[in-house]
Amino acid sequence: MTGSSFRWLALVAALAGAGAGADAAVAADDRWVGTWAASPQAAFPGPPGRFDDRTLRLMVHASLGGARVRVRLSNTYGPAPLRIAAAHVALRGTGADIVEASDRPLTFGGAAGVVIAPGATVTSDPVDLQVPALSELAVSVHTAGRARAGTTHALAQQASYVATATGDAAATAHWRAPRRIDDWPFLTGVDVAAPADGATLVLFGDSWIDGDGSTPGANARWGDALAARLQREGGACARLGVVNEGLVGNRLLHDSPARHRPQAPDFGRALGESGLARFDRDVLAQPGARAVLVHLGNNDIGFDGAVAPAGETVSLRALVAAYRELVARAHGAGLRAIGTTLTPVEGTTLLRGYDSPAKEALRQQVNAWIRDGGEFDAVIDVDRVVRDPDRPARLLARLASPDRLHPNDAGYAAVAAAFPTSLCADLAAR
Repeated sequence: MTGSSFRWLALVAALAGAGAGADAAVAADDRWVGTWAASPQAAFPGPPGRFDDRTLRLMVHASLGGARVRVRLSNTYGPAPLRIAAAHVALRGTGADIVEASDRPLTFGGAAGVVIAPGATVTSDPVDLQVPALSELAVSVHTAGRARAGTTHALAQQASYVATATGDAAATAHWRAPRRIDDWPFLTGVDVAAPADGATLVLFGDSWIDGDGSTPGANARWGDALAARLQREGGACARLGVVNEGLVGNRLLHDSPARHRPQAPDFGRALGESGLARFDRDVLAQPGARAVLVHLGNNDIGFDGAVAPAGETVSLRALVAAYRELVARAHGAGLRAIGTTLTPVEGTTLLRGYDSPAKEALRQQVNAWIRDGGEFDAVIDVDRVVRDPDRPARLLARLASPDRLHPNDAGYAAVAAAFPTSLCADLAAR
């Protein structure tokens, strides 16, 4: 593809728009609901993944079904324009393969490719594809020229693939000996056309939302377990898409902590902007969003004095003010805000200094406010679901992953079971 062709594609991308602006441009007659999402994340320190003239096949798990689909690709943290020469969406087959009859080429403002500027996100034109609820989708993306995964999502808990040979393999149904990757470069969302009363429930938070501790490839994250439960419930619940905007290590008050002493971990920007900073992008901009479930604050308390610089202290007052800000912004955009209590961390092996008696006391104060403050529209007391009744500062062993900070599959299923399905009719009807 020539340089002039790419300049033309860049113009097409600019005209088509990005993110929420593109939603109206691509299909004004469709009502879009998120069926899958991942928060864009800067790569961890070190050389980013290289995908020069390669085809990636990124596997995702749909929550809500629909008859039309579109995808979002992001270059939020990329240092240079990202050139996409081709993109396809299909139902997943086995391994890296797709169901050939389901393969659909994607376009962007009518063009087969697009140039995504640094900091930008683009939304594809919609295509007809029958997507069953809880099904597996494959989004295949062929990059052109130099491509560095400055934008990714690290904790995928899902294998995706890169074609062995260079060139465009986006439409190839069977891939021989592809390279496996365990993150989601560039892909940040999949939407489906939904009934008029369809809606998106956004799960917003840290590694608990992201699915840390769940079995890779099993789709056993909190959001997956909740989506499956809502489909089983039927009725209004089955018309809710569930999207995962969790981010490992994320904090409510502060961005990814800068390395401030030689022995401290170097996260770079990979743990993301603070919840306050990314809320509009990752929650309010989600298509069809009508409610947000917030699970943030454990890392603010746990990182204090362990990873965070001395100036980034945390207090009950600061956390309460931040929760109030999220609730106000959600309400201002017409969303319901669901709070969740902070979960036990005693005995975690993940990070030295993450727990202490003083930090446990602060967690209890925060939880008392979340339970009794009356500012969230609903509260899920996750703490009570997963704590050990004989030692409440610890996770119950049968629900805990080996690091004693995150749940296992059974733990995520337990917190999904605590979601008040009485909310479904209200969310779907609003």
